Amino acid sequence: MRARRRELGLTQEELAELARIDVKTVRMIETGRRTPRPATARMIADALRLDDEEARGQFLTGPAPGRPVPAQLPPDVYGFVGRTAQLRALDTITTVAGGRPVAVAISALSGAAGIGKTTLAVHWAHQARARFPDGQLHADLRGFDPDGSLRDPGDVLSGFLGALGVEFKEIPAGLDDRAALYRSMLADRKMLVLLDNARDAAQVRPLLPGAKDCMVLVTSRDDLAGLVARHGAHPLGLHLLSTDEAFQLLARRLGADRLAAAPAAVEEIITRCARLPLALTIAAALAATRPEVALEDLAAELRDTRLDTLAVGDPAGDVRAVFSWSYRTLTPGAARLFRLLGLHPGPEMTVESAASLIAEPVVRTRLLLAELATASLLSEPLPGRFTFHDLLRAYAADRAYREEEVTAREAATRRMMDHFLHTALAADRVFARHRNPIAAPAPAPGALVEEPPGRDEAMTWFLAEHEVLLAAIDQAARTGNDAHVWHLAWSMATYLHRRALFQDWVTTQQTAMAAAVRLGDRDRQVRTHTELAGGYFNVGRVDEALDHLREAITLYGALGDAMGQAGANLNLAIVLGVVDRHREALACNEQALIFYRQAGSGEHEAHALNAIGWCHVQLGDYPLALRFSEESVALHLELGDDDHSGLGAAWDTVGYAHHHLGNYDDALRCYAEALAAYRRAADPYNESEILTHIGDTHDAAGDRPKARDAWRRSLTILENLDHPDAATLRAKLAS
Repeated sequence: MRARRRELGLTQEELAELARIDVKTVRMIETGRRTPRPATARMIADALRLDDEEARGQFLTGPAPGRPVPAQLPPDVYGFVGRTAQLRALDTITTVAGGRPVAVAISALSGAAGIGKTTLAVHWAHQARARFPDGQLHADLRGFDPDGSLRDPGDVLSGFLGALGVEFKEIPAGLDDRAALYRSMLADRKMLVLLDNARDAAQVRPLLPGAKDCMVLVTSRDDLAGLVARHGAHPLGLHLLSTDEAFQLLARRLGADRLAAAPAAVEEIITRCARLPLALTIAAALAATRPEVALEDLAAELRDTRLDTLAVGDPAGDVRAVFSWSYRTLTPGAARLFRLLGLHPGPEMTVESAASLIAEPVVRTRLLLAELATASLLSEPLPGRFTFHDLLRAYAADRAYREEEVTAREAATRRMMDHFLHTALAADRVFARHRNPIAAPAPAPGALVEEPPGRDEAMTWFLAEHEVLLAAIDQAARTGNDAHVWHLAWSMATYLHRRALFQDWVTTQQTAMAAAVRLGDRDRQVRTHTELAGGYFNVGRVDEALDHLREAITLYGALGDAMGQAGANLNLAIVLGVVDRHREALACNEQALIFYRQAGSGEHEAHALNAIGWCHVQLGDYPLALRFSEESVALHLELGDDDHSGLGAAWDTVGYAHHHLGNYDDALRCYAEALAAYRRAADPYNESEILTHIGDTHDAAGDRPKARDAWRRSLTILENLDHPDAATLRAKLAS
């Protein structure tokens, strides 16, 4: 309007007189503070001597003559890959039925440093340009800039208004007035506003248009929850690339042939870069600018000095520098927690383990974790469980080693390890109260110890912390903390057995044995021999199991430990039974019974009685088997202990003997008792065994449908455990 008026040589007063409107209205329309009604627009078009086509096509329904159409988008990204779901989501946000843009659509695109937020936003914006014919505005808000120069919203508005054609002298001085003029000028336009790298919702809020048909796309490391809550923004979190997408990114920059020549190196590069787009882009740049360097050598560099390697001189191309921009914005407490989390073995942290690291109450720690999650330095994949990718973990550890004294790091690590160790010991006691532990080091002050109240809670804790505990054992071994290595491995043994995780059982006990040898502790060594035998036996390495058990019996004898000798004899009998040496197994069990009776251990005596009964089952003497196994059941019930697995095993033997005597109803009754006991013990593998026995008994009694039903239920458990016995049951069901 202003451009056309000047073209005709009219003053604002003259135009007002020709259009028969107030001069104040002319001024407000020209500065964007008022949108004219259709009748007013028609009178202005007539005064400006626009013909019908011009009025219709330019002034009334499209950009006015001379009206600027800003095109401020940065260049599209080279080699963009993936993000199909996110691109589709942005398309959905901006359209409704009929393909027209939604009124005041706001998308809050958040994620960690280097995750590719700007790349995605710019790429989508270029694809969507045609939807916004009145132009695209862009501003880098520098919310996490290396020099800390946060953009003032008022300055951003000044730039936007200038791009929209407002002369500098006509731009209002105050933020509110600038925001009002900005919203007025966008009122009848279809524009895209890309606000990149926002610090928080407060920085963005003055830059939001109020008109329909505009789209605002905001990127930030902050989750921008305020925009979601107050302005209905659509949150869109960005995560790491998939392995395939990471490969595609490298292939587009280095060529598929170069990657195909070194597949193992490419896989390691992707892993070392944690599938983080920024890191992969830097790695690709290093490889492209040094074609003489083999990808294997680049992978080795990343293996040895990841953070130093992933730097190319430009702060925006330095992973450590980019992470530091987020780290600098944290409060002191959150910054300390972040760097100490670099000492955590991973892959996930709980509030309790984090609280132990920093020796703070849970409530305080939860707030600090929330701050880290809001800053996208942590993610929360499950309620109360936090994680970050390997490069952020390496950066956090780097900060810990730069900023924390050695004594502070060691104290934090000790508290965290004590949290895992003493909580694991408490959970194991719930499973197996009959186990006789070696006293563990007392927990350090500040270490938070959880006490699972029952078997379900103990199993839930072990299931959730399984990978963390394995990593903690490895970390303790690397740092020479052998007492924690041994006790952590010992505390996991019952859980690993019950979940049929036999290879993990073997691996942890091998690590424990090395620790026990370094400690020079014969008591720990002999117990580890027993645990290793259990693991080897369950993975089918019977000869090694026998060797470890015989070594255990010898060492227990040298230590004068009758209870240990008894337990090792029981385990030796189990292994001998598998190789059909039942007479030798019976002798071992009888020896164990003698030791237990001498020690006055009724609970263990019940185990030995059942073991003797089982040997008689295997030898075909079912009446004698009933005598010993029924005595075992009676003793378990008399003691009233919580050893549900031991009671379940005794009922199983009684049922098995009845089955082979043809007493099918009695067998089923006993199996029902065994099943209930194993369920109380949270022992799914043995629960599946009992269901198999129930199916076998129904089958022998001629009730095939009930047999198949029991077998199917057993198979479901074995499949959930990923147990090899599932193949046998599938074959049985197929017959």
